[in-house]
Amino acid sequence: MTRTLALLLGTTIIVSSLTAAQAQELNLYSSRHYDTDERLYSDFTDQTGIVINRIEGDADELMARMQAEGANSPADVLLTVDTSRLYRAAESGLLQSVDSDVLEQRIPANLQDADNRWFGFSQRARIIFYNSDTVATPPLTYADLADDAYEGMVCSRSSSNVYSQTLMAAMIEHLGAEAAQEWAQGLVENFARDPQGGDTDQLRALVSGECDIAISNTYYFARALRTEVDGLSEDERANIAWVFPDQGGNGAHMNLSGGGVAAHAPNRENAIAFLEYLASDQAQIYFSAGNDEYPAVDGVELAPSVASLGDFQADDIDLSAVAQNLGTAQEIFNRVGWE
Repeated sequence: MTRTLALLLGTTIIVSSLTAAQAQELNLYSSRHYDTDERLYSDFTDQTGIVINRIEGDADELMARMQAEGANSPADVLLTVDTSRLYRAAESGLLQSVDSDVLEQRIPANLQDADNRWFGFSQRARIIFYNSDTVATPPLTYADLADDAYEGMVCSRSSSNVYSQTLMAAMIEHLGAEAAQEWAQGLVENFARDPQGGDTDQLRALVSGECDIAISNTYYFARALRTEVDGLSEDERANIAWVFPDQGGNGAHMNLSGGGVAAHAPNRENAIAFLEYLASDQAQIYFSAGNDEYPAVDGVELAPSVASLGDFQADDIDLSAVAQNLGTAQEIFNRVGWE
């Protein structure tokens, strides 16, 4: 009996030691690929002693990996870009609901999942850029992009891109599916070329003269204002102007970068602590200063490159509701021939 008890006690000690070791770890699956995020991770470790083990990759690949790993997945947190991916991760059962007063108080209600499975931590405005040499009267609203006056002038990313999908889903939420389809049909008719490339490619198309108007997220252009590495030179930017659409109306559409606690997180408390850290003023400043994004938390100082774009009214639509329209958005894309 004594020996059996000793073995059980020994097992308990071993398990306790493992638990203590695990308590200092966080396994992060991230599709954010920005070198500037290093400061986010190192500061969190400095403050908490929790070491972050990172697995980085394409968002769809990471989600597929989590599904394949199932209940044995080591993932504690999934970080990714855009509402559409966060929604898919939640609906696929990859994220769990969390109860955090910090997140509820810090993150605006429209930037989080209705069931608290994901939270937005930074934003990018998806706005209209144009060549000021060739466009005398730029479109002032998203609806204007479908106006006959801009036939053959507009460049856009493909319908398979998450930014295109979420913008369409937001248009559905604002206008209804029928009116949103009419808008999409008009916009397709105004395309200067088949949808292709990334957001920086849309901006470069303005410089090359391939198109006169482009849809792009702000942080690509703001990054070019701060550095020319992988961006646009000062000469290339000279004739690019921009409009924050729908001012006085719904406001400019906002994309999210966010994350949630993995469904089978082995270090759940650490995962929640990490999300709460991402909502802190310190981390929010990094999102803006390091990657030219807009903070999710109100009142946080903007990086000079971001602030230089000007003040604007953001669309405060509930992005959790927008996510419900993603399937309809794809159906509309297919019907109107937005490739």
